[in-house]
Amino acid sequence: MNLFQQLLLAPAALGLLAPIAAQAADVSSLSGASAASAYSAQQDTDAFRAWQSQNQVTSVAQFSDVQPTDWAYQALSNLVERYGCVAGYPESTFKGKQALSRFEAAALLNACLDRVTEVTDELRRLQKEFSKELAVLKGRVSGLEAKVGKLEAAQFSTTTKLQGDTKWSLGALSFGSGNNAAPNGTNGTNTNAQTAGGLAFNYDLRLNLSTSFTGKDLLYTRLRAGNYLTSPFNGTTYKLATLDQAFASSAGNDVFQLDRLYYRFPAGKELTVVVGPKMRNTETLAITPFYYSDLDVLDTFRVWGAPGVYNKATGGGAAVIWKQNVKKGKPFFAASLSYVAPSAQAGALNAAGGIMNQLSSSNVNTQIGYQADQWKATFGYRYGQCGSTSASRAADSTQAAGNAEVCPSTYGTGTNSFALGLAWTPKKNGTVVPSISAGWGLTAYSQEDVAVPATTATQSAQLAVGNIAATQSWTVALQWKDAFIKGNSAGMAVGQPSFVTALRNGQTPQDGNFAWEWWYKFQVTDNISVSPALFYLSNPSSAGAATSTTTNTGANVFGGLVLAQFKF
Repeated sequence: MNLFQQLLLAPAALGLLAPIAAQAADVSSLSGASAASAYSAQQDTDAFRAWQSQNQVTSVAQFSDVQPTDWAYQALSNLVERYGCVAGYPESTFKGKQALSRFEAAALLNACLDRVTEVTDELRRLQKEFSKELAVLKGRVSGLEAKVGKLEAAQFSTTTKLQGDTKWSLGALSFGSGNNAAPNGTNGTNTNAQTAGGLAFNYDLRLNLSTSFTGKDLLYTRLRAGNYLTSPFNGTTYKLATLDQAFASSAGNDVFQLDRLYYRFPAGKELTVVVGPKMRNTETLAITPFYYSDLDVLDTFRVWGAPGVYNKATGGGAAVIWKQNVKKGKPFFAASLSYVAPSAQAGALNAAGGIMNQLSSSNVNTQIGYQADQWKATFGYRYGQCGSTSASRAADSTQAAGNAEVCPSTYGTGTNSFALGLAWTPKKNGTVVPSISAGWGLTAYSQEDVAVPATTATQSAQLAVGNIAATQSWTVALQWKDAFIKGNSAGMAVGQPSFVTALRNGQTPQDGNFAWEWWYKFQVTDNISVSPALFYLSNPSSAGAATSTTTNTGANVFGGLVLAQFKF
């Protein structure tokens, strides 16, 4: 090491020795006459180095008079263990409280500088030996810096991320013998099979823009397109055959449409606020009622057994979500309240639409729930103004009657819907025991200002607007995670969509229907999945009483399809 380098390193080394020097002792008592003679002469360097070599320590623990509580303990430990340039006295002491002469300090500094020189030489040797590898790494780092610079210059936004997914469905419906043109199947022609029994190939595409300005908020925008406008899986024959992902713009197939637009932000530690012109009430719940979520097949099974409460109302509104100090793996209580008006953009008081007026078709949802590690329980309530979709996800005639509530001059009609949900999931995936989710719903209709039909009326008349007093629904869903192969899953759901349980004229409603679905999801990659699915609908027209004079008596539907999903 040349003189210039030593001069550069000397202040640093002295800085390391400063804590020791502050309380060190006079070396004239270095223990032993030979040691004292070597220092006092201040000329015999070889004698000092010989002494240092004989008394060199490798651990600060070798000093009997140095304790971890000493203020310079850590500094001394670093000098001993990292640089090995501190010696002790023959009786294994350091004598840190004795004074230190300038000659002693110079000798100790010289020993440390020798060790620093050794380390520097070793680094130079390694640098020379791996010069090629270091050059390659330097080139890669430079290349990455250039690429990052280009990405930053051309990035879409510093605050927005784009995520998309597309779902394809290839399938067909098979219609039972009750799907005939004439009552009770007298002519033997299966009309639905002719008009909607062919193989159909459809898609649904969603582009999601997630924007955050603070890291805790979310401005969510979703663009969506699809070609389900005339598909048999979009309710063209029976409403209950509608798939959850079935979508087509009101302007037609293959047309993009704004599907969501809302802003979510925290209002304290436990409160979250959501507001926007295009939000959905089921996306602002405190707790998702079911564990049944790996694949979306029939839309009727995506409302957790209670379509009267979880009716997927979409429009302008706001919501408040409260979750009690949620910590990972800890149980918590939660609650939510939302208001959604499907046609919030309208402002006329004498026509449907607007917010918080007599014809807004408003949906006011509230939910309370409790969630633990393996189970959750929820209770939901929704008040719906006249014109709201209280009977969605129901058989055809029930849905038509429930959704066609005509607001009378008194504007007094509406619905009160209730929902109960209970779900449990096993601790480990891949077992024979599935997660179990169950939901039940009840909807009570306010008195309509219309005449109720006579008790001798046909079934279709019995289920007409104004005569329905109440409907019920239920669903039980099972889901197996890691079914047969890790990453794959399987599911089955059964239930009754909304069916009439009470009529105003006192008659017993001849209503009832069942729905089933089964599926298996192959997770091909993290971004691609392929899922075969089957479903069965009994009496999807809900007009199967013996007194009925309508078509579709005893109808049933069997559906089979393959669903593919691509995420990007």
